[in-house]
Amino acid sequence: MSTQTSPEGAPWWQFGHVWLVVAGPLVVVLASFFTFYLAYAGMDALVTEADFPPGGQRVQSQPSNLAPAMQARTHAATGVVALPSKP
Repeated sequence: MSTQTSPEGAPWWQFGHVWLVVAGPLVVVLASFFTFYLAYAGMDALVTEADFPPGGQRVQSQPSNLAPAMQARTHAATGVVALPSKP
């Protein structure tokens, strides 16, 4: 005959299912701290007014190689085909 110890006398940390219940939220908390570290370490610098030239930001004209793409976008949005300009 084997003798078994009563589980009622054992402390709570000696039960395996307790650690399964505690491990889930603990992993989530640790992952949130790691995510905060990644976000804080990789954050971009703030943009201030000193970063722009006086009088506002200059807008550069679009290069000519984007003309077919712009015509296709306009055609897709409006359904109107733009006629080529005559020289």
